[in-house]
Amino acid sequence: MTQISIIGLDIAKSVFQFEAQDAQGAVVRTERVSRDKLLAALEKRPPTIVAMEACATAHYWARQIRDLGHEVRLLPPAYVKPFVQRNKTDARDAHAIAVAATRPDMPRVPVKSVAQQAARSLHTMRDVLVGQRTQLINSLRSHLAEFGLVGARGDAGAKAVIGFVEAGHPAIPPTSLRGLRRLVRQWQEAVDGIAEIEAQIKTAAKADAVAQRLMTIPFVGPMIAHATVAAIGEGRQFAHARDYAAWMGLTPRTSASGETRRTGRISKAGDQRLRRLYVLGATAALAKAKRRPDDVEPWLVEMLKRRPARVVAVALAARMARTAWAILTTGDAYDATRSRGQAGRLRPAAA
Repeated sequence: MTQISIIGLDIAKSVFQFEAQDAQGAVVRTERVSRDKLLAALEKRPPTIVAMEACATAHYWARQIRDLGHEVRLLPPAYVKPFVQRNKTDARDAHAIAVAATRPDMPRVPVKSVAQQAARSLHTMRDVLVGQRTQLINSLRSHLAEFGLVGARGDAGAKAVIGFVEAGHPAIPPTSLRGLRRLVRQWQEAVDGIAEIEAQIKTAAKADAVAQRLMTIPFVGPMIAHATVAAIGEGRQFAHARDYAAWMGLTPRTSASGETRRTGRISKAGDQRLRRLYVLGATAALAKAKRRPDDVEPWLVEMLKRRPARVVAVALAARMARTAWAILTTGDAYDATRSRGQAGRLRPAAA
């Protein structure tokens, strides 16, 4: 019987396709199995390499398959796509995964633990509620504007709009008032849900030693620290600090040919939610730099004089990300007592 060297597994919601190859890359077997029979089919096979794309539910299946004794390789989907031959089918996807996994330079995605995925789910749920909160208040604004009731921009305007509904303003027709009050209740539930999740994240961050070290970085609070640990763990999957910033999409796109080299806007690849948190933290730093320039590093003030604020915010976010990676991989903490004008240094964390 031919020995299987690697299995390319194309996962889905209910039907899975896998292709087994030998050491020479020849296809030994292809099979289509249902969800409830997948683990039983893999359990019968000797321990081997099982490769999958790091897509939805991949980390769950990776943990289950790893418990069966197989070595699991999760691959970035964007890097697997060039190996798909012509039209996309499940069988060709499985073949492409198996071929891509044999490449020695193919990046791999670390399998996340249940705790990591649970932590990340808090940020996902918060984003859903934030989106609903925005949608609901915009809906209230648009409905009331039709009756001549307009609120200013920002939180104060939102409170005014909600006040019109709660007070039953005479300009609001009775036909619409009941539905508008329902929207207000849903808005309040979203606000309460966001506050509850944020409190849970802050409590978890303050109880975690790694997150506490990350929070020694200026303008890195519990939200960024918790999201960073949940996303990359110890960060050792990245060889350099710039690799982490590039994975998050905070480095510029590069186009080079011969002696010509051009850099453009940031790639915006990778984890959008984590990138947004870093940029928001950097934006808070810029606001402080404009109010109290003596309380921030001189290079930041000087850069604000030369470049647009948004560009400076992204540059600072990339710097914060690199510092976070260094803290994760070295076990040190940020040195807040450095001399003015020097780049941030690391100091040994307290025992």
